[in-house]
Order: sequence, then structure tokens, then C-alpha cells
Amino acid sequence: MGLRDVHLFRSAASIIGYIRQAAIGDPLVSYAERVRHAVEAILRKRQWTDVQRKWIERIGRQLELQIVVDRAAFDAEPFASLGGWPRIDWVFNGELEQVVRDLSEKIWKKVG
Repeated sequence: MGLRDVHLFRSAASIIGYIRQAAIGDPLVSYAERVRHAVEAILRKRQWTDVQRKWIERIGRQLELQIVVDRAAFDAEPFASLGGWPRIDWVFNGELEQVVRDLSEKIWKKVG
């Protein structure tokens, strides 16, 4: 994914945010702020190991840049050199898919 694609994704996320705010009265919150709130919410959700906490924070940083972090994204950089999906899923005891799903849901959850 090139820099142009990243800018297009960011623009799309911003447009979605504006439409959502207008349609359902959700407060206007930047995508980056939504990601940070989602990461914080997931970290508070349960007791994570230090390694799991660091991974959740890494995933959050990547979500701010890439917008979509799915299984394929874990098998590309910056995650591939760190073991990709299999290694990171192992860190989460086979629950990485649920962690990613929870982050995504929290990002777009109504703020107000």
C-alpha cells in the first residue's frame, strides 16, 4: 500500500466520520482519536500481559496509519518480521481475531 492509498483511506475514514456524525448525532471525533479511545477501552477490558498490552498498542498505531488491519495486514510489514499472524495470535492465546474485531467495534461505537 502506497502513501497515496493511505491518504485515500484517511480521507474515506474522515468522510465516514462526518456522515456518521450528521446522520446519528454522534459527536465529531477524529479517526485517530477514535483509535486511541478504542485501544484504551480494550486495555481496560481485562488483565492483559505486558506483551499483549504492547501488541494492542502496536496494532492501534498501525490502525491509525492503515485504517484496515485484518489478517492479511498481519502477514505484511510491520507485523510480518515480528512473526505475522501466527506468532501474534499465539501471544493472544488464539484470540487475535476477537481482539481485532473488538478494536474495530470500539472505533466506530457511538461516542455520545
